[in-house]
Amino acid sequence: MSTIEQSASAQHDSALCVNGIDIDATAIQAELEHHADAADPLEAARHALAIRELLRQRAVELKLIADGEPLNDASLDQLLERELSVPTATRADCERYYESHPARFRRNDIVFASHILFAITEHAPLALIRQKAETTLHAILATPESFEDTAREVSNCPSAGVGGSLGQLLRGDSVPEFERALFDAKDTGVLPRLVNTRFGFHIVRIERRVDGEQLPFDTVEADIARFLGERVRHKAIQQYVTVLASRAKIDGAQLGESNGPLLQ
Repeated sequence: MSTIEQSASAQHDSALCVNGIDIDATAIQAELEHHADAADPLEAARHALAIRELLRQRAVELKLIADGEPLNDASLDQLLERELSVPTATRADCERYYESHPARFRRNDIVFASHILFAITEHAPLALIRQKAETTLHAILATPESFEDTAREVSNCPSAGVGGSLGQLLRGDSVPEFERALFDAKDTGVLPRLVNTRFGFHIVRIERRVDGEQLPFDTVEADIARFLGERVRHKAIQQYVTVLASRAKIDGAQLGESNGPLLQ
């Protein structure tokens, strides 16, 4: 039995109720599949379902959908457009962000890196994989010279055969979550935290960085404005859900810092 299945079985009868509306174990079990990489998949699933139900109830209250009707993407967009006021990023906002994050606006940055992959597999308990990865990371941080030998012994990537070396990498060569760890900092050496991607947990070592060409502000202003707008909107939605939760009766989920798939 997987970690997700064990968690669901252990709390199968634990109620989740939002303003008198019960969310049954079947719905929680279905939602679990979307949270396999969370530290606590069951808690994340319950959290997401509680948020969704809060938003659905508010849409019913505003007569955007009928009572008992599910909240679809169109209804959610309509609700948020009606309830939220999100300011647009100004040119000055964009310039400040550009000046504060120069590494994000270079072309052809090169990173020479190695990694050790602890792959997520269908039958292995996620918590045990994470624990093994963290234990290995602590050992390598204490003895960095052991990185290559450890990669050969335990990494689930073909690069294990060459001590974990990935050679030189450009932006776009890897998945976004791995790319951010490589390029959005100036660190070299073994990174102090695991990098979590859709493939598993990575211990990453940066050998060398070669800075590329800085992009002119005018060529990236629109992208920065879009990013800042999305970030402000995300924060506004978090605050909105927190307000909804503060005046709701919720059993079985804690929404102190509201976050979840609807808020990504």
